[in-house]
Amino acid sequence: MNDLFDGDGNFHPDDHKPQHSKSTTVLERRKDLAGVINELQPEIIVIIEGPNRTKELQLFFDEDVAGTWSTYIQATKGATQCIGIAIRTDTDKFDNQNPITNYNTVNNVVFDDFQLDNENDGIIEIYKYERKPLYSEVKLKNGERFRILGLHLKSKGIFDLLEWGKWWEKSISNRRKIFASAVHLRTDFIEPYLTNEETKNIPLIVCGDVNDGPGYDVSEKKILGSGIEKLMGDIWKPQFILGNAIYDTEQKLDISTTRFADPIFNFNYNYHYVWLDHILYSKNRLGWTSNGQIIKKMQNGYIWSEYPHASDHQPVSVDITLENN
Repeated sequence: MNDLFDGDGNFHPDDHKPQHSKSTTVLERRKDLAGVINELQPEIIVIIEGPNRTKELQLFFDEDVAGTWSTYIQATKGATQCIGIAIRTDTDKFDNQNPITNYNTVNNVVFDDFQLDNENDGIIEIYKYERKPLYSEVKLKNGERFRILGLHLKSKGIFDLLEWGKWWEKSISNRRKIFASAVHLRTDFIEPYLTNEETKNIPLIVCGDVNDGPGYDVSEKKILGSGIEKLMGDIWKPQFILGNAIYDTEQKLDISTTRFADPIFNFNYNYHYVWLDHILYSKNRLGWTSNGQIIKKMQNGYIWSEYPHASDHQPVSVDITLENN
């Protein structure tokens, strides 16, 4: 979304060619993005690869999206693909005075650079979150509340033709970064969250582009680690495991939320279809999430046909129901 705005935080002219979508225009991208949102009518949206500033995201929702929205961007110094959130405040579902509290994760030591022996070789390495996670609390009109952790972890895609040894080196390095972030999130955020007196009874959603799917791909077999599975939890600590809302509905693993061309493993740039986008939920409240979906079809056809300039990922969604205990 950063491509939509100029240096002053205003929209580029309608005919401006977005940096990452030269085949379209800013106006077409705005129409497609808003078209998906207006058709799906969500009440909370976590935005991956949002703009740099809250005022830019607010401008988009004010100008292009139906309803009244409150937005927030979790800024990350030097980043151009920040994570954001938008909550629709005119549906009478949320607290009128304080529907959402956004915690600036730049000021939270949990999300600072961290150290980890990620290869079990006695060497401590330093890792960082390239995009600071989004952390927000939503308060409903009935007084119930839940929290959201929005993630966009390191991409594992390699889109350049590299010498074979260099390809493997980069591929494994990318997966180590994803796995390190998942380990750190579990040990330093998720498990403390589910044990701390202040938060342990507050339902939690962990969602976004994890850039990983279930099982081990070829590179993950070399490091014996899967980012999404580590993030979901350890079977030896069942009280801390996060459910996967999409799997609850699909009951299968061979599903996808995006596709990409592979210049090495697929001849002539055939596409890989992969599941990278997830909605995880805590089990400290029973039955509070349902109907996890990957949105593939819209009213008039497939999403990538009807709204080709909205995103290269398909949106994922879940229904949340929290009633007073």
